[in-house]
Order: sequence, then C-alpha cells, then structure tokens
Amino acid sequence: MASETLTVTALDAQTLRDRMDKHEDLTVIDVRSAAEFETMHIRGSYNVPLPLLSEHTDELVERLGARVVLVCQSGVRAEQARQRLGAAGIDSALVLTGGVPGFAAAGGDVVRGAQRWDLERQVRMAAGSLVLGALLAGKFISPRLRLLAGAIGAGLTFSAATNTCAMGKALSKMPWNKTAAEPTADSAIRQLPAASA
Repeated sequence: MASETLTVTALDAQTLRDRMDKHEDLTVIDVRSAAEFETMHIRGSYNVPLPLLSEHTDELVERLGARVVLVCQSGVRAEQARQRLGAAGIDSALVLTGGVPGFAAAGGDVVRGAQRWDLERQVRMAAGSLVLGALLAGKFISPRLRLLAGAIGAGLTFSAATNTCAMGKALSKMPWNKTAAEPTADSAIRQLPAASA
C-alpha cells in the first residue's frame, strides 16, 4: 500500500509564537488591507494586501524565501494568497489558523493602532441590515422589496461557493476603511527581507 504525502498548509497560533520566540527565519505576510493592518497586526509582519499580492505574485516570489506564513483576519484571504504563491512556485507557505485575532488571543505579540471594525464584521452588518430592511420594507411598503433580501442571500451563497466577497471589496473602498495609506507594489516588495540563498 503506497503512503500518501500529506502537505501541511496550516499553522496554529501557539506554534507560530514558539517559532517567533526562537527567532526562526520566518517572513510573516499580512494580506489584509492597510486599515485592518493598522488596527492590529503581528509585530514584525509585513503588510502586502491580497489585491497587491495577486497583481505582483511573481515579483514577490523572487523576493520571498521558502519560510512564509500568511495571515489575515480569519484565514480566508491568507489561503487565497497561499494558493497564488503556490502556483508561482512557493508551495511551502503556511496559513495562520484563527488569523491575527487568534494570534492575539493566544498571547502573541501584536501592535494595536486605531480601532475600527474589521472588514468581515462590516460585511455581516451590511448584509444583515440590508436583509432586515428589505423584509420590513416588504411588509410595510411593497412585497416586491422582499426580493432584495433574496438577492442578498443569493450573493452570500455565491460568495461562500466561490470564496470571494464583492460586498467586502466594495466596503474596503469606503472612506472609513481608507484612513491608512495602502502600500504600493514597490513599497510592499521593498520592505520584505531578501530571500536567503
């Protein structure tokens, strides 16, 4: 019976803490927006938002070594980044389970800045408010307005099936999410340590 090789792609918060405490040569990449990064991030991590990573994957691969840990709020965007890096040649990147909040809850060293709701919480609030508003408007104004609740439900289902979030992308462009300057490709890539030979 042939044994299958199991590829490990996840890393728990305690293991990351231990590796960082031992000063292992890790590059921690935070793929959240600059505003989310500013709110709270792992000390020593580098902010390369997912859209930027997606557009400049090959340039990042040239700069990164093999010991990459990807983080976001929950792991969804970090997993998307891992898949992109894997397709470009870095198949050893790991995703932090539980994201930055999980790392902080495990006693990890984080930097806290201006507090704002994370993007995933904003999406839940917007979607819930739209559904509730559509149902109330359907009851008191016109039953046809209930279709909006159905459209939001369909959008959330599509979002889950495709692991994308159009509402999240739209909300990330709102003024309250733009308080921090988004890094440019040049600044994001230049900040990363050069890969060791």
